[in-house]
Amino acid sequence: MSPSISEGVVLSALRRVQDPDLHADVVTLGFVRDVSIDGARVAFTLELTTPACPARGLLERQAREAVLAVPGVEDVRVRLTARVRAAGAAPGEAPQIRNTVAVSSGKGGVGKSTVAVNLALALAQTGARVGLLDADVYGPNVPMMIGARGLPGMFQNRIVPVAAHGLRLISIGFFVPAEEAAILRGPMLSSTIKQFLFEVEWGELDYLVIDLPPGTGDAQLTISQVIPLTGAVMVTTPQAVALHDVRKGVAMFRQLDVPLLGIVENMSWLTCPHGDRLPVFGQGGGRRLAEEFGVPLLAELPYDAATQQGGDTGRPVVVAAPESAQAHAFRLLAGQVAARVSIQALKPLPTIR
Repeated sequence: MSPSISEGVVLSALRRVQDPDLHADVVTLGFVRDVSIDGARVAFTLELTTPACPARGLLERQAREAVLAVPGVEDVRVRLTARVRAAGAAPGEAPQIRNTVAVSSGKGGVGKSTVAVNLALALAQTGARVGLLDADVYGPNVPMMIGARGLPGMFQNRIVPVAAHGLRLISIGFFVPAEEAAILRGPMLSSTIKQFLFEVEWGELDYLVIDLPPGTGDAQLTISQVIPLTGAVMVTTPQAVALHDVRKGVAMFRQLDVPLLGIVENMSWLTCPHGDRLPVFGQGGGRRLAEEFGVPLLAELPYDAATQQGGDTGRPVVVAAPESAQAHAFRLLAGQVAARVSIQALKPLPTIR
């Protein structure tokens, strides 16, 4: 006679499966749901913290193997789902936004907006509900880079974001003609950003990616003070000048109690026609910076002509060339960012006073 299989025995086996990012077992984390037992067959759901979970394949395999090791179990079916948790309390005026991720840089020209656009798209491609807020009001490049045009609509006195490639996005670039400059003093800039945060009908979002202007100015201060930021991603090149300015950005976010999710080193190298890597802007700067501040190096992205051309033509690389190495790199970055956001969801966000 085969031994009886109980839900308690199954859960006990699953307690041996650890999430590598959250450092706890899947039962304690509340991932295991809907356990059903039919003779020698066991089925259950693993509800992960994000559809972009970089460890989803590993967790599924380990969970199946753990339950198959239970005496009497002959077949295991694992259903993977995801529910993005909110990191800290949602802001009162935007309760449907679960997590806010700021993409920032110490200086211009490091590819911050390119990273923000492709990161948001890569997250959306996993099935997450994603918005993209272009807060770089003096250089609103997101509409051009993502190929979105037209004036956002209005519904019940609220702005309807533009939809493109599965994203909901807003930018001052939709309201200002391309040949004109957005000339805004500090209070007007702050008012515009608040309007984009609280007067746009975002709907339910798992992630709102915010493309900040470079530097440490009014936009960063306004966003950090009016909405709880889940965390910031700092974009740099390996160049010493860029690294110098990133340190100032990191210091600003720490002063504002905004968690730093990690560093993205862009334009890390150029791949020559014969396959060698040429470190045009230096080498290892992003890694050294991450080690200095004790945060992850989320990605090292090579300079890629197709990525640049995609931004110029409104066809981001993760959409135009989803099977390319560069698109794969952005999807890995999205997984890393989502994992760091999930870690933040386990602890409350600080209150800025």
